[in-house]
Amino acid sequence: MSSEEEEQQQKEGFSYWNLKDVERGQLPPHIRKQGARVHCKPDAPTNTETLQYSGSYASMGVDNSLRLDPFRENFRIKVIALDKDKMEFDMIGIDAAVANAFRRVLISEVPTMAIEKVFIANNTSVIQDEVLAHRLGLIPLKVDPRLFEYLSANDTPNEKNTIVLKLHARCNQGQPRHTVYSQELKWLPNGSEFAKESEKPDSKPSTYTSFSCSQDSQPEFAGNPISTMEDIIVAKLGPGQEIELEAHAVKGMGKTHAKWSPVGTAWYRMFPEVVLLDNIEGEDAEELMRKCPSGVFDIEDAGNGKKRTKVADSRACTLCRECIRGDEWENRVSLHRVKDHFIFTIESTGALPPEVLFTEAVKILEAKCERVITELS
Repeated sequence: MSSEEEEQQQKEGFSYWNLKDVERGQLPPHIRKQGARVHCKPDAPTNTETLQYSGSYASMGVDNSLRLDPFRENFRIKVIALDKDKMEFDMIGIDAAVANAFRRVLISEVPTMAIEKVFIANNTSVIQDEVLAHRLGLIPLKVDPRLFEYLSANDTPNEKNTIVLKLHARCNQGQPRHTVYSQELKWLPNGSEFAKESEKPDSKPSTYTSFSCSQDSQPEFAGNPISTMEDIIVAKLGPGQEIELEAHAVKGMGKTHAKWSPVGTAWYRMFPEVVLLDNIEGEDAEELMRKCPSGVFDIEDAGNGKKRTKVADSRACTLCRECIRGDEWENRVSLHRVKDHFIFTIESTGALPPEVLFTEAVKILEAKCERVITELS
C-alpha cells in the first residue's frame, strides 16, 4: 500500500477490520510507517520515538535491533553542496543518535590551534589586557593542527607544539583612528622574541620558547606561511595609542574552550517529506502556493485550462506548517520527517576544509568505539 493510499484511508476513517493479515516476522504497514516517519500535525509532531531494540516487536517475531549487515547495505552519504568553508550532505540509513554523535565530535573533539597565552609589552588602547587576550584567542588560525603536538603542563614550548605570532600597531599623533585587523598578526617562525626577566643581570637572556629550528625550514610550511583569518577587527586605536604583544598558539579541543572548536556550527535536520492527499486545483492551488514561504509547492498545467498543485522542492520545507493551518488543509496536505535521513551541514572556521573535518570526526568516533570494544573484551 502506497503512502497516498494510507493517508486516504486515514482520512476516510480507520478500522481494524480493514487490516490485512500479516505474516509472522513482518510488521503491518502502519507500524512500519510509524517507525520510519515523524508525522507533523498543526499542533505538534507524533511518532517521534525510535525503536532500536530486539524485543520491541518480539511477539510478532520481528527483531528490530540494529544489525551491521543491513546498516552497511542501507547507509549512504550524498554530498549536496561543497565549498571551502561549508558542506551540506545527506546521511541516509542512520539513527539520530549516531548523527548526533558526529555533531558533538565535530564541535568539541576535533582539535585545532588557537592562541592560549598573550604576552603584552604595551597596551595603551581602551581595551583591557584580558579582553584583548580573549579577542585574540577567538581568531581562527589557518594551519593544519595535525602537524603539531599537544603542549602539556610539563612540556617546554618548541617548534612542534607552539606557534608564535607578533602584533605591533600604533596610531601616531595627528592621524585618524587606526583599526587593527587580524591580518596584522605576523608569524614568528623562529619562536618568541620577548626576553624573560632574569634575576642574574650577567646571564644570557632567554625567551619564552625553545625552538631548535625555524618552523619555515620544515617542508610542511615551505611556501605556506601560517596566518590568521583576515578582516577580523581586534581593536581601534586613537592618536597616540599603541599595542605591542606576542601571542602563543597551542593545540586543543573545543570541549576545553570554544576557541578550539573547528566549526562555526554543525547541525542536522530530518529530511522533510510533503505528500498531497488530494488534487488541489484552481484557486486552491494558488492559495496553497502563497501560503508556503519556502517555495515547496509549484503549479502545473492539468489540461483543459486547469492548474494543479505539485510538490516542487520538499527539501526546502522548514516545517513552518503554514500549509496545513486552517480550512481543513490538514486533510489535503501531509507533512512528514524521514527518521533515518538527515540533512547535515558543517560550517568550518577556516582551519581545515569541512570535508576534512568530517573525516577527522569519523576517525575519532571510530577510535572511541575501538576503546569500548577493548574494555569490554
